[in-house]
Amino acid sequence: MTNGFARVQKLERELHLRQLQVQRLLQITQSINNNVSAVDLFTMYKGFLSNELELRKMALFVRSAEDDERWECVTQLGLKPKECAVNVSEELHHYKRVGEPLRDGDHPFFQHFNIIIPVLHKERPIAYVLVGDFNEQDDMYERVQIITTITNVIAVAIENKRLFKRQIEQERLEADLELGAQVQTLLIPKKLPTQEKYELSSIYRPVMGVGGDYFDYLETDDGKMVFCIGDFSGKGVSAALLMANFQANFHTLIRKHTGLKDFITQINDAVFRITNGERFVTFFMAEYELATGKLRYVNAGHPPAVLVTDDGIELLSKGTMVLGSFPDLPFLEVGEVMVPEQALLVTYTDGLTDLQSPAGEFFEEGILYDFARRQYGRSANDFNQVLLDKLEEFRGTTSYPDDLTILSCRIFNEN
Repeated sequence: MTNGFARVQKLERELHLRQLQVQRLLQITQSINNNVSAVDLFTMYKGFLSNELELRKMALFVRSAEDDERWECVTQLGLKPKECAVNVSEELHHYKRVGEPLRDGDHPFFQHFNIIIPVLHKERPIAYVLVGDFNEQDDMYERVQIITTITNVIAVAIENKRLFKRQIEQERLEADLELGAQVQTLLIPKKLPTQEKYELSSIYRPVMGVGGDYFDYLETDDGKMVFCIGDFSGKGVSAALLMANFQANFHTLIRKHTGLKDFITQINDAVFRITNGERFVTFFMAEYELATGKLRYVNAGHPPAVLVTDDGIELLSKGTMVLGSFPDLPFLEVGEVMVPEQALLVTYTDGLTDLQSPAGEFFEEGILYDFARRQYGRSANDFNQVLLDKLEEFRGTTSYPDDLTILSCRIFNEN
């Protein structure tokens, strides 16, 4: 008779738990449909485990919003918040079965608990619950099943919120990149000059349609041709807006005819004031004087331009540090060369030397120098086309790792 009464009591407890489970599932489902916050969902979850299931120790881990490989504790019972500020991501991945006992030798944090419950969605873990100190051991199996069910509902909702937030961020990023690309398209010259004394030609391959590479030119009314190439840190709208401001300063300051030293000093000041030192620009610019064949230049932390003549190669590296990092440039030197009768000047961004072959070899500077020696007699357009063909052959099936820009200038000096 006593055994029969005990069985009835046990059945009543199980029925009561089932009723609580259904009620709480309905409540949580309604809350999810009403799009309550993750914090509120965790509060409901914690309250159910504590009040209805009389659980004394628990820790719920879900994927970090910033890193898919990192798990973070979002709610707990019977622990101090400081105790939950641990990284147990590697240990959690070892557990695959519901109710699996915790292993000796795992992270000391696991000593607070008896079992772990992985929660899977389409065979992918989306949460882990560590459980300890059940009040009643005789219905532990039943309670584990309830905890698993409730946690699954909560975890799926949280995972959906996380993925939705990531989708919104991705869409915002794509919109930012698209707007940046539109701005950048307006800044990059569509047509470059070709005349009897010089010819400009470009290769321009931004990654994802928008990048930090920039080039420009200006023909002045005092018989000079100025051209430049730069690489801006950052991507998207912020980089495009900085580039737009830089271009405006470039055209305005060059027309003042103050000389390259003053020009670089003033444009560095402009970039620093806009970015407060948080962004920088690598930059090369050259000023070619048509009447004398004299070429002055400044290299501001950019890959050295390659000047190719019948006598060989000269690297144009004199100048200063990158622009925008400091309010005052610690050193500044203007380079000067006399261009012989025929010459080719090749400028590029580091996307060229970052290019890799399928075998993992880089397109190093020496490859460019050897190629330029052999091909420098070509027009700027022909040179760039042959160089692009070589780059395509070199990279094979690999992709461009960064923005790629090449600005070549063919000079015909008959003075």
